[in-house]
Parts: sequence; C-alpha cells; structure tokens
Amino acid sequence: MPETPSMQHILIIVNDAPYGSERLFNALRLAIQLNEQDSPPAKLSLFLLSDAITAVLPKQNPTEGYNIQQMLEIVIAQNTQVKFCGSCMHARGLTKLAVIDGCEVATMDDLAQWVLMADKTVTF
Repeated sequence: MPETPSMQHILIIVNDAPYGSERLFNALRLAIQLNEQDSPPAKLSLFLLSDAITAVLPKQNPTEGYNIQQMLEIVIAQNTQVKFCGSCMHARGLTKLAVIDGCEVATMDDLAQWVLMADKTVTF
C-alpha cells in the first residue's frame, strides 16, 4: 500500500512467546483487522522481541488452536513490515535457523527509529 500524507503509521511490539499466551495471537488478529480497514488507511509495522522472536521460525505445526505462522504470513502478505530482534535470537541460540520469508532481523536501533516514526505504538 503506498504511503499517503494522511496515512498513519502504527507500530505493534510483541514480547511474549507465540504459544502459551494469547498476546501474539491477539496482536496478529489486530494487525490483520487494521490492514483490512479502508478508512483511515494505516501503515503497519510489527516488531518481535524476547520470546516472541520464535514466531519467525518456519514449519510450525501446532496440534490444536491457532497457527501463528499462518497468521504472520497473512500480515506479511498484507504488506506489514515484520522485524525481529537479532540480539534476542542470539541469546536463545537461534541465529543459524531459517526464518519465515518476509521477516527481517533487526536491532534496537531499528526499533527506536520505528518508535520515533510511529503515530501510534501498541504493545502486547
């Protein structure tokens, strides 16, 4: 979606693991709904920190309930930029693993820049 002067930038930050809590699930539900709104238009960005970074790992196969990978792929297809904390990946020994297409490793400086550019920031 091309950015227009009236378009607001909404940043969603998630800190919780993809399963075991519904925070990431609800953040993705909100992102999908915001992307489907016609008016006012919004540009969405999603930043994953702490245990939320495990959501970017492919081949998720939950036995029941929601599938975070599928939801993440939907928001990416809706042109939401998705970044995850590289330091958080490193701390968990996950830096050598593949990630879902469309997810980008980032730094706290990247997050700081997004916070400064955002009109609204929502945290889960």
